[in-house]
Amino acid sequence: MFKLPITTFFAFAIAVVPVFSRDQSNNAQTLPSSSISERKIDVYFSPNGGGEQAIVKELSQAKKSVLVLAYSFTSAPIAQALGQAKDRGLDVQVILDKSQKRARYSVINYLQSHGISVFIDIPHAIAHNKVMIIDGQDVITGSYNFTSSAEKRNAENLLIIRNDSQIATVYTREWHHLNNQSALATPTASLRQ
Repeated sequence: MFKLPITTFFAFAIAVVPVFSRDQSNNAQTLPSSSISERKIDVYFSPNGGGEQAIVKELSQAKKSVLVLAYSFTSAPIAQALGQAKDRGLDVQVILDKSQKRARYSVINYLQSHGISVFIDIPHAIAHNKVMIIDGQDVITGSYNFTSSAEKRNAENLLIIRNDSQIATVYTREWHHLNNQSALATPTASLRQ
């Protein structure tokens, strides 16, 4: 794991903040400047960089809600952590790419067996997101699919951004936008739970 030094973070923020302004013509969003004294960012790289364990830890500490956008989701430990969050009474909802309806190790049935609402993104060719929004404060994102391959075989990156309600709000808004275009998933004939 790599902890981003605050000076590096400021340089990163200055370069990236213009990307976060919502403009209908290019679908970008800009957030107003804010105090970042409480914000913490952890960065992970795969293979074997500890991303899966970090995600499971974040989910175990969630208190209210978890919203997920995922392209490929076959990780049993992450699915179990979401199931445990739902079992603790959290609002857990997941939007998956339509390929997950046919994926060999899809977690759809497992998540639904825990009462988690699972939706399928319908209109897009590929719903290539890899995002978790936790408690309206924390965002997990990066190239890291929620799969064993992302942890063990692929070159991936994962960001965990904590205590930033502005970024979480932007991602939450997008989650709801995509959810309005998605359909409730039906159980799959997956080979493994």
